[in-house]
Amino acid sequence: MTIEKKQPGTSSYFIEKEPYYLSAGDEISLFEAAYDARLPVMLKGPTGCGKTRFVEYMSYRLTRPLITVACHEDLFASDLLGRYLLKKDETIWVDGPLTRAVRMGAICYMDEIVEARKDTTVVIHPLTDMRRTLSIDKKGEIIPAHPDFMVVISYNPGYQSVLKDLKQSTRQRFVSIQFDYPAAEKEAEIVAHEGNIDSQSALKLVSLAAKIRNIREHGLTEGASTRLLIYAAQMIRRGIPVHRACRSAICLPLTDDARLQETLSDLIEDIF
Repeated sequence: MTIEKKQPGTSSYFIEKEPYYLSAGDEISLFEAAYDARLPVMLKGPTGCGKTRFVEYMSYRLTRPLITVACHEDLFASDLLGRYLLKKDETIWVDGPLTRAVRMGAICYMDEIVEARKDTTVVIHPLTDMRRTLSIDKKGEIIPAHPDFMVVISYNPGYQSVLKDLKQSTRQRFVSIQFDYPAAEKEAEIVAHEGNIDSQSALKLVSLAAKIRNIREHGLTEGASTRLLIYAAQMIRRGIPVHRACRSAICLPLTDDARLQETLSDLIEDIF
């Protein structure tokens, strides 16, 4: 016996409180235009620069439910689409996150899309062209996307190797919005707000991040993200000495190389 499991209510997928987001350019108007045209969107930018927060903010702004998928190398198509589960003497179909989003008209956000298996990401292709359909082979079902459905993906171009880059067949199905770390004053405002510290301390953290980002070519694969600055600020706010907070929240996560750690410690000394 096969039973179609009822879909959960959409209320739990709405963001109730407006997320704090400080616009850095025209990304809001670009996203709104893409949503109005029901175009899929690709967010490109370094780790921790605000891509996920931006999607949450736009979900709130557009009053649409949001379903987020954290992509990884063990993500299979069935993880997105759904699967049959045995429950006592019944076989019950349970929708995956992508199928739920398609049915309810949610924004489906696939974070770090290139981390997923390539044979998995192709399931979104029919959703990103004029068809706007999702095929579930196990059920022999083709689901037309809800009129309000939208798919958003993100990735970090600077981090990916050739083996983990997006295929052109996927790239050219999306409009793209480029992200980067905010300008110093805006980034300091974000760090001060999110870390709940004074603006002067926030400016010093941003200055430290700028210097670290400038030495990427000397061995760092990533610069200090805005997210790490906020972590440091939150530790400082809770009484951790500045040098220890910066080392723990910024330096140690970036590298295990002893020489680079020494260089980063010198930068902390210079600024603080």
